Amino acid sequence: MTALTTTSADLAAAIKQESRRLGFSFCGICPAVAPTGLAYFREWLDCGFAGEMRYLPDRAAAYEHPQHVLDGTRSLIVLAMDYHQTAEPALAGPGQGRVSRYAWGGDYHDLIHERLRRLADWLAAQRPGAVVRGVVDTAPLLEREFAQLAGLGWIGKNTMLISKSRGSWFFLAVLLTDLELDYDAPHDADHCGTCTACLDACPTSAFVAPGVLDGRRCISYLTIELKGPIPRGLRPGIGNWLFGCDVCQDVCPWNGKAAASDEASFHPRDGMNPVDLAALFELDDAAFRARFRDTPLWRARRRGLLRNAAIVLGNNPTPSALPALLHGLADLEPLVRGACAWALGRYEQPEARLALQARRLVERDANVLAEIEPAITAVDITWQVE
Repeated sequence: MTALTTTSADLAAAIKQESRRLGFSFCGICPAVAPTGLAYFREWLDCGFAGEMRYLPDRAAAYEHPQHVLDGTRSLIVLAMDYHQTAEPALAGPGQGRVSRYAWGGDYHDLIHERLRRLADWLAAQRPGAVVRGVVDTAPLLEREFAQLAGLGWIGKNTMLISKSRGSWFFLAVLLTDLELDYDAPHDADHCGTCTACLDACPTSAFVAPGVLDGRRCISYLTIELKGPIPRGLRPGIGNWLFGCDVCQDVCPWNGKAAASDEASFHPRDGMNPVDLAALFELDDAAFRARFRDTPLWRARRRGLLRNAAIVLGNNPTPSALPALLHGLADLEPLVRGACAWALGRYEQPEARLALQARRLVERDANVLAEIEPAITAVDITWQVE
């Protein structure tokens, strides 16, 4: 294709057209400026709401301007890609766990990075010498702030970017460039109104105020980002969520307008909606890699996903899952053994108590022992009640 020699407005329109051709759902363009929410972001970090996500405070200074992501950048092309499926989440039955919608298919990073590369190549062909870089939620960039500045929507009370026409079931990506482009008008209006559905529905009360999320209490953080044991007081709130959580989006009225994605990579894979939990305990590292390496669930790693599975099985005691928990009680990973011990404390079968007592005699990890003792007590209390 020959290079464009027309105005920045023509180029901006052509960028949007090409982005749609490549599979992005919608697109907006904004100038590279300091994000307006930087002070709030710093305050959020100071409150400790990032939890163990040290990469956020460690790179706090880099969030001050997109120049830290691409030196010399003048414009941000903010792109969205729908991932909502026509298939509704299947009800999780006994021994099953739910997975957040975005993780039903393949790893979105791989797909979007490839589309960004193609869009960057196209843009470089239109403006030879242009500097371009594409990022997908891993660079120090407040994407939702810039998406709002690019006119794509507003940041709702659940901290998600919401579009009046498409809801919030979409991924965000950004193409940074040193080109000066024609910019879209910011989306200044907030259309949440008096609705508090997302705040009221959160199972772990993670929203301390409208638009303020304590990440340490968020189920997505607990099941994906947290590397250690899930705090005991928050475990019941996990419910049957194995990986991630969609509650605050499920209840959002604007998601009634969400468009369905026709991207094959996002279609639910077999056994992902929902997941059979007992089968997970049969996976060694190699088998886990083979099954989940190219999916978002890989981020939790085997030990994290089995920890989550044990918590779900503890929240929803299922006799048929007892052998899996007994097997997990002897796992090589202390994190898995501890979660299984907690879960077994919620089972009334005699095998649960006997296994906990036997494990106590050989266990050497202090954290696991700290789970076993109250678990044995919990089983004893269950017996007394029965």
